[in-house]
Amino acid sequence: MNQFFGKTVVISGGAEGIGFGIAQAMGKQGMNVVLADIDANQLKIAQEKLQKEGVEVLSVQMDVTNLSQWENVANKTLERFGKVHMLVNNAGVGSNPGSIEKTDDKDWRWVIDVNLMGVIYGTQTMVPLMKQHGEGGWLVNVASMAGMMGIPTAGAYTATKVAVVGMSESWYSELKPHNIQVSVLCPAFVKTRINLSNRNKPVELKSEKENSGQQNNSSAAKHMQKVIDNGLSPEVVGERVVEAVSNKELYIFTHPNYRKVLQKRFKAIDDAFARSESSPLLADVLHEEVALYS
Repeated sequence: MNQFFGKTVVISGGAEGIGFGIAQAMGKQGMNVVLADIDANQLKIAQEKLQKEGVEVLSVQMDVTNLSQWENVANKTLERFGKVHMLVNNAGVGSNPGSIEKTDDKDWRWVIDVNLMGVIYGTQTMVPLMKQHGEGGWLVNVASMAGMMGIPTAGAYTATKVAVVGMSESWYSELKPHNIQVSVLCPAFVKTRINLSNRNKPVELKSEKENSGQQNNSSAAKHMQKVIDNGLSPEVVGERVVEAVSNKELYIFTHPNYRKVLQKRFKAIDDAFARSESSPLLADVLHEEVALYS
């Protein structure tokens, strides 16, 4: 019997894409699965699929930007399964591509509310429940390769994903004494509908063009659709999460071909430290004891 069998996972944005891929993979491990998603119709489809696969499943419609709705999911999970052992903060949206001056307050607010506050609300709600039963557990936050490297014309999206990586690193140390393992998933392109995120954008945060229902048929949008269509399958990502969590990995990567890209970034950072070491302004700091936070 594996370590996941009979335990309960709550997955935000779990009705499709990466969230549903993780749901299927965890269901195969014998976990009870709680799907929380804003799309009621997709939730019904996802629940039926999992039930056909023999998975114990509960689906709850939820907007991750609403803390009280997170609390509702928690209450229904406890009523049905008794405990929460794993949280997968998966729900996320892609920002409208645009330069600094063309990314307005509405775009920033929506992306931050979903990608950042949704993760915070989920963690604040579910982690205390894991601590209560004392059996330990798992916290998996879904970030992106954008959390490891800046993406031009995607400032809002990049900002939130960098934040998710940083919070995961912080919580990794904080929750370790409670036997709660933290992992952060950083995929590149996966076959999802993240490029169509505006379908769930609140009306009050949409532009006139978005509210009119006009479709973006630009060459950039067509290129993005092609890239996503050629992306990794959510099922593979789900199985990779099981593999990585089982191995107690903090950083979960799904696209090893990006390693060389990140190595360039790490080298640039290391080179910057080397330059700071050679600065006469910082000579007194060089040999000071490092203050660690963990």
